[in-house]
Amino acid sequence: MDTRYILDTRRHARGAVRPLVIAIIAIFALLAVGAWFLIIKPHQELVMADSGGHPSTPVSTATRTAPPPANVAAMDLNQLLAEARTAMNEQRYLAPAGNNAFEFYLRVLEKEPGNKVASDALRETFPFAATSAEQAINSRDFGEAQRQIDLLAKADPANFTLTILRSKLDAQRKTLDKQQQLALDQEKATQLAAQKAAADKQAADKLAEQQKAQLAEQQKAEQASATQQPRQQAAANAPAAGGDAAGADGGSAAGAGATTAAVLVKGSAARYPTAAMRARQEGWVVVSFTVDPDGTTSDVKVVESQPRHVFDRAAIDAVERYRFNPAMKNGVAVSSVKQQRIEFKL
Repeated sequence: MDTRYILDTRRHARGAVRPLVIAIIAIFALLAVGAWFLIIKPHQELVMADSGGHPSTPVSTATRTAPPPANVAAMDLNQLLAEARTAMNEQRYLAPAGNNAFEFYLRVLEKEPGNKVASDALRETFPFAATSAEQAINSRDFGEAQRQIDLLAKADPANFTLTILRSKLDAQRKTLDKQQQLALDQEKATQLAAQKAAADKQAADKLAEQQKAQLAEQQKAEQASATQQPRQQAAANAPAAGGDAAGADGGSAAGAGATTAAVLVKGSAARYPTAAMRARQEGWVVVSFTVDPDGTTSDVKVVESQPRHVFDRAAIDAVERYRFNPAMKNGVAVSSVKQQRIEFKL
């Protein structure tokens, strides 16, 4: 009987405790809500009112016009706070240099290190000011970005956001350096290609002029040889004609005939070897050859050359294309041996 009584008593006690716990929790919740509305929120509103309003408040374009730098050193505490509030209203957290909220508040803390308004304003607006520095980094205004980061570091040197901003600034600088270097390399490659093209064109033009000059000289030599041949033949026939006029035996004089050397009537310019032309190499070749009775050449041989074996083939090919009036002996065409020096110059 006593045991049942004890158990009933315990059950009743437990039932009474549960409403009590719930009531205590409800009281604490009400106290927290009351503290938020009565203490915390009014304090935040007061701080934000002193600092110039909420940082996210939109600002018109007209108010964003950068004012000139202010004489911060000459301002007293109240003037600095007033200027800071104005800068906060216009969202001039870190810029322009010399006229922004952070510089004003930092100056306040220099004058009065424990100033709560300045400390709270710097702490609460730090994320928004960091966004301003990040925008300067993204726009690649690296000098301005560095200045703003340094200003943030004065306000909160241990803030981890500074590490992120510095890393991003360093990465953007390296990216810009790579892009600039790539542009310089491309410009240099373009210049080199243009220079090479100009040099190649100049070399080609010079080669064409040299070939044209060689061809003109060859044609001139051929014309001179063709003009000289009739004169040589007339001179060779003159003694026979004179003998007839003197009344000698006409049949004997005609039978004796004329004796003349082979005469070039058609030359051929030697082709400049490609390898020698690329190496800017010059030289000469002396060739020996036989002029056959039909005026063609045969048995063409190199007697001497400088440098050896460079221009030999070109000289032989040229001589093989020569055509002559053959040598005459007593009025009969005969073979004859000749030598010629061929120059190769650029």
